[in-house]
Amino acid sequence: MLYWAAVFFIIALVAGLLGFGGIAGGASTIAQVLFVVFLVLFVISLLFGRRGRVG
Repeated sequence: MLYWAAVFFIIALVAGLLGFGGIAGGASTIAQVLFVVFLVLFVISLLFGRRGRVG
């Protein structure tokens, strides 16, 4: 998921440099949403992923 956030971020940068404002804005929004989802899932996996073995 972090990979796709980076891909959309790069697309937004390239589109912004070439003057495609609408495409850059859309790709930037998608990149931000994917990054936030990645962070939430990462924190959840840190909190609940380390369960010790009982017994």
